[in-house]
Amino acid sequence: MPPHPLTLPAAGGRPVPTPRSSPEPAAVLREGVRQCLQQQCEQTVRILHAKVAQKSYGNEKRFFCPPPCVYLAGPGWRVKPVQGQAHQAGETGPVVCGYMGLDGASGSAAETQKLNFEEQPDCREFGCAKTLYISDADKRKHFRLVLRLVLRGGRELGTFHSRLIKVISKPSQKKQSLKNTDRERGGAWPLGGTGRCPRLAQGTEDGNLPGKSKGPSQAGALIPPPLTVCISSGSKVSLFNRLRSQTVSTRYLSVEDGDFVASARQWAAFTLHLADEHCSQGDFPPREGYVHYGSLVQLTCTITGITLPPMIIRKVAKQCALLDVDEPISQLHKCAFQFPGGPPGGGGTYLCLATEKVVQFQASPCPKEANKALLNDSSCWTIIGTESVEFSFSTSLACTREPVTPVPLISTLELSGGGDVATLELHGENLHAGLKVWFGEVEAETMYRSPRSLVCVVPDVAAFGSDWRWLRTPITVPVSLVRADGLFYPSAFSFTYTPEYSVRSGPPGASAPAADADALLESIHHEFTRTNFHLFIQT
Repeated sequence: MPPHPLTLPAAGGRPVPTPRSSPEPAAVLREGVRQCLQQQCEQTVRILHAKVAQKSYGNEKRFFCPPPCVYLAGPGWRVKPVQGQAHQAGETGPVVCGYMGLDGASGSAAETQKLNFEEQPDCREFGCAKTLYISDADKRKHFRLVLRLVLRGGRELGTFHSRLIKVISKPSQKKQSLKNTDRERGGAWPLGGTGRCPRLAQGTEDGNLPGKSKGPSQAGALIPPPLTVCISSGSKVSLFNRLRSQTVSTRYLSVEDGDFVASARQWAAFTLHLADEHCSQGDFPPREGYVHYGSLVQLTCTITGITLPPMIIRKVAKQCALLDVDEPISQLHKCAFQFPGGPPGGGGTYLCLATEKVVQFQASPCPKEANKALLNDSSCWTIIGTESVEFSFSTSLACTREPVTPVPLISTLELSGGGDVATLELHGENLHAGLKVWFGEVEAETMYRSPRSLVCVVPDVAAFGSDWRWLRTPITVPVSLVRADGLFYPSAFSFTYTPEYSVRSGPPGASAPAADADALLESIHHEFTRTNFHLFIQT
């Protein structure tokens, strides 16, 4: 790697270079990173929860609905521990157990719930906190969930935090207006600088992101996006049905074995999209904007990708579907989903549950009011926005008993410079000076700027092969982070070296090119490969 100094200005101070690994341990570490990338031994912790929580008053306990749940995925959970982490002989029981509560709580048994993980058919471990609530003594408007994972034997794996959750007293019954509604999007908004949303966070339909940038970003600090009671197209939601307000009768729309079911135990997050009414059946491109009652929408499971047919979302009041309401949808509203079509003057067909099955219900027109349809209890759903956060790591390289948290999360990448000096800035959360950026199995010179920003020098393309001058195809390498003790943190980002010019090999027996011609071609290729890069998010 060429020893190029970093020349980017730092926000709030100069970048702090992280020490490079010494040659002999560096070779061992590089081999370990190569094995991590080849064997796919990462471990993932996924926390799934609602965006809002209803406050409890007095002695009542309004448990969070849907209940927060945790999924442990990845082959790393089944890999034998490295030396120094082996379990003692005779130990039995689950490999890991969890404890979930609210941030700022005392951590007592009354405020923390133990999670018992169970293996699912897809090999994921699932745990659910069904009895969490927030009392009226807690005056906060927002809070986070805290998950503490402990390995068998008592060693703490780490403490993980959820996204921000908004506290509400009860579902809003007022007609919503979009006049003062903030935009509701996933990810984070920049603080300072231009005040714009980072373009690299969104990407294009095929995942490609532009590799050029106008210089160092001033949006190094990120803040959570504003939370709103309205629901926008493209956001994640959960649907549940509760008969006669009884907690024990609650059933959640979910997907099992490729079928939609009404589960009393697990819930699924669905992407809610506005659909185009003028497209042919089976082809409904999503549209942006807030979802209003009377809109044609489509629900897609975020895990399986299975989609329900396009339906019209209706507001529900006193077990009637209101056919002439077009106001925006709010959190915890009761709604119904009507299948398009049907005979004129009929009540319409609606999405309904029958015990654990999801079926269709034929509604009846209201005899007194033509703008209403009579429903049954099982066709009335409560809608609520959901959030999820994933933490990925691998302990196969680390010989340490330190927790894996805080797990760094990369949200955007920003490329600067070119030629002999190309730098890549990583924006995210939980970044610190003990992290190094790796391009595939090549360590990059890394500088720490802030807990939300790391800057690294892009390694020369020659580090990925001696025949780089003759390549005619792009070289794509994953971007990951490695902690000083060897803990490996994969990411969803990749970096692509795209050659603009290359030399095709001559026919057999052709004479070798002259030395000066070879040097000229090398110079041209070096210039184009160092100044033309593209970034994209892996799908």
